[in-house]
Amino acid sequence: MTSASPRFTRPIDSVQEMVGWTPLLRLHRIGAGIRTPIYGKCEFMNPGGSVKDRIGEAIIADAEARGELKPGGTIVEGTSGNTGVGLALAAISRGYHMIFTMPDKMSREKVKLLRAFGAEVIITPTAVAPDHPEHYGMRAKAIAAETPGAVLADQFYNPANPEAHYRTTGPELWEQSQGRISHFFAGAGTGGTLTGAARFLKEQNPGVQAIGVDPVGSIIGRFFHTGEMGEGEPYAVEGLGNDKIPGTLDLELVDDYVTVTDRDAFAMAMRLTREEALFVGGSGGLNLHAAVERARELDDPDAFVVAILCDWGERYLTKLYDPEWMESNGFTPRERRRAGELLGGKGTLPALVTVAPSTPVRMALSALTTHDISQLPVLHGGASVGSVLEGDLLSRVLEDPAVLNLPVEEVMGTPFPVVDDTLSVDDLTRLLTRGNPAVLVRRGGEIFGILTRYDVVRTLAELR
Repeated sequence: MTSASPRFTRPIDSVQEMVGWTPLLRLHRIGAGIRTPIYGKCEFMNPGGSVKDRIGEAIIADAEARGELKPGGTIVEGTSGNTGVGLALAAISRGYHMIFTMPDKMSREKVKLLRAFGAEVIITPTAVAPDHPEHYGMRAKAIAAETPGAVLADQFYNPANPEAHYRTTGPELWEQSQGRISHFFAGAGTGGTLTGAARFLKEQNPGVQAIGVDPVGSIIGRFFHTGEMGEGEPYAVEGLGNDKIPGTLDLELVDDYVTVTDRDAFAMAMRLTREEALFVGGSGGLNLHAAVERARELDDPDAFVVAILCDWGERYLTKLYDPEWMESNGFTPRERRRAGELLGGKGTLPALVTVAPSTPVRMALSALTTHDISQLPVLHGGASVGSVLEGDLLSRVLEDPAVLNLPVEEVMGTPFPVVDDTLSVDDLTRLLTRGNPAVLVRRGGEIFGILTRYDVVRTLAELR
């Protein structure tokens, strides 16, 4: 595609004709208060839902042209999911089989999507070295070598990958920005998007800044700045970053590299969805977070900042768009319930049943039985002065029935701790030890409720 003329004014012959010319959208709400205009290249609007649709046909056509891929052959690739879909779009119309390997950290949606396209998907462990036989890239190479008629797409080293972006993504950005693009932000899983688009843009204007974006934990950004490989660390954003330097990434074309945390990437993806109605994955959030920070620093209304919004958010419904997953992985704080809120969830149980120090043990046991509770605070003048537990009272009475007639103050234990109703559940759990089964809750200086270990455990179960 070489022009920005209206699309789909008449029928088309192939899904591949739907790839490319994705919109370039100004992000008014995300960029509110920032003088530098910020744009998102909406790659999730490709037919397969990601920027990787651009390289699928290019890789397959190149393999056919070189005579490596014959009719009825098999395409093998190690993928985070999106390249597999891009390859599938081209492979299905040509009648090729597909085998894809994927790291186990990838979302379930991506696995199911590839299988829906008829691909065989093999899941491999994430936490292995790049040269380990079970690494998804190494596993794909082995499968391609042992499968008759198979070719490895080899997106990390295949020159057809950046070439596709040189021919499509770069020209689109130049034409859509009317030659005004000044800063281009893209992450590098393979480096194809960053390399191919940057090469074209810099040919048009050497002043265009190409900025790579890396998740914290990837080695690419560190290597760019220090020349040292180092060891990669786990990160949750999918599709960008790497534990090696891909052959398709030309760092000579990159002007700067910035790193972004998973938390910031996911937060920006959520903002895009809720503020701009753009449903994107974490990689788009990663790129845009870096672009927004740079746009704020530039403070230049004549600049033109573009970030690649890589893929469609529906692939992450069980991850970044799942509040439980976000909470359990530490990307959002746990819901902070308060002591006063827990009291409101005790249903028909009375908030507080108490006895006085002079109450006979017999009456205290009756109160325990009547209200089906196992502990009683002892209050005198509104202050907590002691406590009695059902188990302790029963043991004392069995040993000596005369205890039934004693006042509670002669058999009571230490008082329960008293806390304000604003105390968090997390802090409550630290007070409820084996020897301390309950706390009293105070509001405005007055004790008005009791919370037991059971009350807190029930609440924690509900939060999960």
